Amino acid sequence: MTLRAAGRTSLVDTVVEQLRAQVAGGTWRVGDRVPTEHALAEQLQVGRNTVREAVRVLCHSGMLQSRQGEGTFVVSTADPAAVMRGVQRAGIRDVLELRIALEAEGARLAALRHNPADLDRMRAALAAQAALAHADGPPPPGADLELYADHDVAFHRAVVDAAHNSALSATYGWFSSSVREALLTALGDHDMPHIDPGDHHAVIDAIASGDPEAAESAARALLAAPMRAVDALLSPNP
Repeated sequence: MTLRAAGRTSLVDTVVEQLRAQVAGGTWRVGDRVPTEHALAEQLQVGRNTVREAVRVLCHSGMLQSRQGEGTFVVSTADPAAVMRGVQRAGIRDVLELRIALEAEGARLAALRHNPADLDRMRAALAAQAALAHADGPPPPGADLELYADHDVAFHRAVVDAAHNSALSATYGWFSSSVREALLTALGDHDMPHIDPGDHHAVIDAIASGDPEAAESAARALLAAPMRAVDALLSPNP
């Protein structure tokens, strides 16, 4: 393995990026032990303390794992923190497309696995949101849009959590901050359709019926209108 020598500016950051690239590029496979601090320090021409700090950063990010008395091992070739940053930088259409993928599958599984408490949680979120809005319409001028968005996100998280899939819930949990930001942007844009309570209640009804296909279809239909609006806004003028 050959690593180019790091410069003298921001040494730890430089070493972090070089090691991250080596792991992502397959220099070491998952389960492999990476070279010792001493070996890496010689190859990078930096001090062992710099290597130690860089390895600590990658351990914290979830790419490496340090095992007492055994060394440091690769546990993932992808940096979860980098993935999260990529999602946070995504545009509103990308966020909507990912929402459809996660929420449609969440609703499908929720129809098969939900319990009464899950349905109560969904209904409570919609009731709290409705208290801030006009009947079957958008929130009035002066309404707390951030709180309104929070209730909407709470509804969708309740749907996904009703799937009782810990990996899906965890993924949607960190993704929900991007959902909230995109929602707040849409609420301030007159070209975007307002949130339709009927579409949300249709998702609950489909989940409660125990019909996974109907639940998936309802979840997709809920996001169909904003997706059409986004596509129209982003399409080049004829």
